[in-house]
Amino acid sequence: MAFKDILVHLDTSPRCATRLAIAADLAARHGAHLTGLAVIDLPPPDVFYGFPSAFMDVQRAEDLIERMRDVRMEEAGAIEASFRETLRQNGLSGEWRLVEGAIDETVVLHTRYADLVVIGQPDRDDRSGRAAVLTPRTLMTSGRPILIIPFAGEFPTLGSNVLIGWDGSGEAARALNDAMPLLQTANKVTVLAINPRPGIGGDGDVPAADIALHLARHDVKAEAAHTVAIDISEGDALLSYAADIGADLLVCGLYGHSPLRERAFGGVTRSLLTEMTVPVLMAH
Repeated sequence: MAFKDILVHLDTSPRCATRLAIAADLAARHGAHLTGLAVIDLPPPDVFYGFPSAFMDVQRAEDLIERMRDVRMEEAGAIEASFRETLRQNGLSGEWRLVEGAIDETVVLHTRYADLVVIGQPDRDDRSGRAAVLTPRTLMTSGRPILIIPFAGEFPTLGSNVLIGWDGSGEAARALNDAMPLLQTANKVTVLAINPRPGIGGDGDVPAADIALHLARHDVKAEAAHTVAIDISEGDALLSYAADIGADLLVCGLYGHSPLRERAFGGVTRSLLTEMTVPVLMAH
């Protein structure tokens, strides 16, 4: 399946321009329609009730929210202008969506009408909260592949040198399949198995070789590799390997274990979401 509909979430964060540039480049490469989504997430009036220092009544709360809405609308206008200029400069077809609602639920809803979704990793130093849409729920309930752009670093290329994290799970298979349009145009693809299970009942004598053979049938020449991670997490091992080979994109499944186990013991997904140094395409 080709990418024909790409959705990019845009906001007031400093990395918004980087995210838009990457999404526009992907849309140009794949001949895709690009949709820019901005969400105005306002608190309900009752949030302001009951503050002893404010003695805020219903009318005052609603007036405050209306002023907040005006500010958000002004900010959205500047973002829309940048988005439309990007469409014009790149000769892209596209559309602008400005929606008011809970940011997490709104982004999830709109992801389901796209082939690929581009969002940003929340910046730990951003205190505004308006860019924080990347939650496990956003990823797990979207039903679409999500490309996450780190909040730091420059990425002049994306999809030229791709690293696939492979553990034989359904999530990994889904991510690999969803990333196929990028894999088929990559200059280099590496499939990495971390801590593979030995023997015929595990991952075989050459871990990841079977999936590399599958990729070859899709005209993707992939190198199978494996490594052992003992003193570091599998997520850190993936990022370390990506840095070693100069990968500009990491593809992996989302939540190979139950959410309860992820919360108790960490996990590849949680490690990648917090420590990513390279764009990551995830699917569930």
